[in-house]
Amino acid sequence: MYAIVEQGSKQYKVAVGDKVEIELTDVAPDATTIELSKVLFIGGEGSSKIGNPYIEGAKVIASMKPTAAEAVVKGPKLYITTFRRRKNSQKRIGHRQKHLQVTIDKIEG
Repeated sequence: MYAIVEQGSKQYKVAVGDKVEIELTDVAPDATTIELSKVLFIGGEGSSKIGNPYIEGAKVIASMKPTAAEAVVKGPKLYITTFRRRKNSQKRIGHRQKHLQVTIDKIEG
């Protein structure tokens, strides 16, 4: 069984036991679980449910490392380059987004 959930501005395909890096959200620093309630699709095992846009009553429960504060990880470094031709002007800026690393425990719906 798998589900497609929306977190922030992205959609993730998850199954029980998967480790996923989702967008960072406001969670209490001592929290150990997070509930993703924006479930778009639940499928597998012959039957499937499609939301319009979300499935009512469906949720995905995920656990974090010992606490939410320790589950924050950094993504890959991205470089933004600004270049103006014939003006001797170049600028390079680096950016590294933070993510929340969770493990999917249960899909309800």
